[in-house]
Amino acid sequence: MTTIDQAWSALSAHAEALQDVHLRHLFDREPERFQRRRAQVGELFIDCSKHLATEETDALLCDLARAADVEGRRDAMFAGEHINVSEGRAVGHVALRNQTDQPFMIDGTDVMPSVRRELDRMRAFCASIHDGTWTGHSGKKITDVVNIGIGGSDLGPVMVTEALRPFARPDLACHFVSNVDPAHICDTLANLDPETTLFIVASKTFGTLETLTNARVARRWLLDTVGSEEAVARHFVALSTNVERVTQFGIDPDNMFVFWDWVGGRYSLWSAIGLSIALAVGFDRFEALLEGAHEMDEHFRNTPLESNVPIRLGLLDCWYRNCHDMQSIAVLPYDQHLHRLPAYLQQAMMESNGKHVNLHGQRVSQATSPVLWGEPGTNGQHAFHQMLHQGTTRVPCDFIVAMESHTSLGEQHLDLVANCIAQSEAMMRGRTDSEVREELAAMGMAVDQIDAIAPHKVMEGNRPSTTMLYPRLTPHMLGMLIALYEHRIFTAAAVWGIDAFDQWGVELGKSLAVSIRPMLSADESPSDRDASTIGLIELVRQHAH
Repeated sequence: MTTIDQAWSALSAHAEALQDVHLRHLFDREPERFQRRRAQVGELFIDCSKHLATEETDALLCDLARAADVEGRRDAMFAGEHINVSEGRAVGHVALRNQTDQPFMIDGTDVMPSVRRELDRMRAFCASIHDGTWTGHSGKKITDVVNIGIGGSDLGPVMVTEALRPFARPDLACHFVSNVDPAHICDTLANLDPETTLFIVASKTFGTLETLTNARVARRWLLDTVGSEEAVARHFVALSTNVERVTQFGIDPDNMFVFWDWVGGRYSLWSAIGLSIALAVGFDRFEALLEGAHEMDEHFRNTPLESNVPIRLGLLDCWYRNCHDMQSIAVLPYDQHLHRLPAYLQQAMMESNGKHVNLHGQRVSQATSPVLWGEPGTNGQHAFHQMLHQGTTRVPCDFIVAMESHTSLGEQHLDLVANCIAQSEAMMRGRTDSEVREELAAMGMAVDQIDAIAPHKVMEGNRPSTTMLYPRLTPHMLGMLIALYEHRIFTAAAVWGIDAFDQWGVELGKSLAVSIRPMLSADESPSDRDASTIGLIELVRQHAH
């Protein structure tokens, strides 16, 4: 038996031994449990006391991390090694927010000069938009920016600009188009002025179907009003690596911002893909976002396993997924501005860790990525929290809340905070049959009524959760939170022995869509497809006629 098999075996046996241990009992016998199991990175407080874990659990999880060489994988990433094995690439998104004067070497070259050069170009461009130096073709100041991208070129910028809405510039509105559904681009353009609108086309290859389709619609919309092809150069910029295709589109190569093949899409908001963020909130605040991520990078890179927050959380994800068969994670931000965070983290976690083979191309021996989902509180309390409290499936939850609001309604914000803390307590404690009966009896209810109703009001509790608490949601704090999840996901991938940085599963459906498209227009026969696909194509073709 290998070392890692031994570590899994020990954890499984330990999980069996904890089956009848309730979180209530752990708190009863450990008065200092909160103090011992809370952590802090900068101004971010993390309460891990409501997890189904003891000191023995912690030790066994650290044994698992050492057996899987999590620290070695981490160090290899920071050393610029090709840890994206299926694509033969380094993974360098941490270099994009490197705040030190230390080099970051990839393939024998220090990438920091090129990273800083691109950041300087972004800063200058943002300044020209903000101060009106850059104008549209007719000389009018830019008032609206439309980011056209998909996946990592959309989810990250959308999430961050929404999260930092309190910091948004009042003179510049940012919009985002991703879906190839024509409604998305048409609805977005409906209320915009072509003469004052700037488009950011975000595509590494400048060949992404959805992005280029929407970009061409935007180009036609502009030219239908402005008329001159020369206008494209004043109303479009590109985030890409393909100079030739960008130039063919009509964008001046000087207005192409680059990133690198060692930056994966779902880790790209720290790069030029974050241009819309910098335009929305100002470049100084974009830099604060990078600084917050760097602070978490330094913690992840230099803190021992036992007190390393991203590693601890990543190990708990493995603990629940593999030893307790908990198949999903709920991310519940008690912050309306973080309403897009669960969607962003869905890609980060499930595109990274939704793999069935290991680094050696062999089928994994453990279940991998849980399903990640969630909505902001308190909305979720009136939707799916019923299942979280009384359903037959236990779901580990992340509660995220600021102690201070950006609004002037401070007392109302405390209502929000109270709900967040109460939910984590309720999921941990539950409500016993005797507690329910005592409560109903105090209301004067008859015994036979109590017997009928009590079972419906019992909640088992023992539902694990993490609570993340911080003073205020700032660009710096948001950067810390995002990087925390990135490294947590990385840790779980290292334990499972999978490549967190490729996404081949995204490709199959896209390639099939390309072949199906001409069949919908009756240009090609669908005879070589399965019966269902042929039938669906025929229905669409019949409707068109």
